[in-house]
Amino acid sequence: MVRMKNVLCLLLAVFFSFAVQAQRFFNEEGPEQDSLPEVISILNPNQDPRLTRMVQWQIENNRRKNGIDGWRVEIFNRSGSNALEEALEVKQDFLSVYPDIPVNVLFNAPDFKVRVGDFRTRNEALKLRKEITKKYPKSFAVRDKINFPPLRKKESRNE
Repeated sequence: MVRMKNVLCLLLAVFFSFAVQAQRFFNEEGPEQDSLPEVISILNPNQDPRLTRMVQWQIENNRRKNGIDGWRVEIFNRSGSNALEEALEVKQDFLSVYPDIPVNVLFNAPDFKVRVGDFRTRNEALKLRKEITKKYPKSFAVRDKINFPPLRKKESRNE
């Protein structure tokens, strides 16, 4: 009976020590305001510091990935001795007609590829493909890491 009480006391002590450690970990101060994105600094939300740390963690993860999952339209894919020159020509030709759409020249041995656009959904990529299908009939939508979309600043209203 005494042995059972000792085991029970030991288990309770271990449990409470873990609970105290967890509280100490989650009650630490959040990241400095300077390291947060400008949007959060402007909004100045009244939130739990743990949530602020989670947002900061997500931001750091995104920076390490250097892009997000999305779609592009591949308009050129060749290998050969002059494939790079052809890819650069296709890029310039595309930019002359669509200067606002980003163009990426990729090398995936032994092929050079030209992919255009940074789309979050396949439907957006297919919309562009439909628009360019006369000039680039062999184009197709492909999954790719895309650049982060630019954040737009709202214009302030004078009231």
